Amino acid sequence: MSEQIKISIRNFNFFYAKKEVIRALNLDVRANEILSVFGPANSGTTTLLRALNRMTDLTPGARMEGEILLDGKNIHLPEINISELRRKVSMVFEVPTPLPMSIFDNVAYGPRLSGVKNRVLLEETVEESLQMAVLWDEVKDRLHNSAMRLSGGQQQRLCLARILALHPEVILLDRPCSGLDPVSTSKIEESLRHLKEKFTIVIVPHNVQQAGRVSDRAAFLLMGDLIEVGLTAEVFANPKDKRTSDYITGRFG
Repeated sequence: MSEQIKISIRNFNFFYAKKEVIRALNLDVRANEILSVFGPANSGTTTLLRALNRMTDLTPGARMEGEILLDGKNIHLPEINISELRRKVSMVFEVPTPLPMSIFDNVAYGPRLSGVKNRVLLEETVEESLQMAVLWDEVKDRLHNSAMRLSGGQQQRLCLARILALHPEVILLDRPCSGLDPVSTSKIEESLRHLKEKFTIVIVPHNVQQAGRVSDRAAFLLMGDLIEVGLTAEVFANPKDKRTSDYITGRFG
């Protein structure tokens, strides 16, 4: 795990209209780590994830204070190209949303939109992305079948492959396994362990156990406040705050 800081969040407050949902947050995300951000409902975890690539800009009445720095540069500066930011910091949502086209065309969609027309290059990109998402072996013989015929777990990994084809730097995952069976969940978790060698990953896990399994570091948010952050093994085995201990052991939440 690198000590280099990829994302730095400083004195960050976030509001929906007058309601404050994140308060005075200071948090660093290191390059090539998996950081879990976990907490009960309405604690600001998904809002934080969406703020990292300015998806929150799309929410009427939302506003923020403070800074989010990507490689030391404020993502809210006027000269920031939001489309390029969202390519660099890409998000996989809780509910998979494959495009109504073939498996191949789903993964090739982004590169084509970016101007890649070379068929060989597209085929290489599709295969590499599906390999990284641990889906290639399951679909390599039916790449031209509809993506809508894949199982839920396969669709989620396809959505992951689709953003990998755009060569992001940071991957944001919002409860990517919440509706999946244990086998599909383990395949996604397996892919994350390999992906962190090339990418920085921030995940809102679908339960505390997943945070313990997949992440290098973990941050516990409670009603918009950062209660604790540290190495996952330390946060889980020896939490510094009783509220963290109570949540991890299921006493509330």
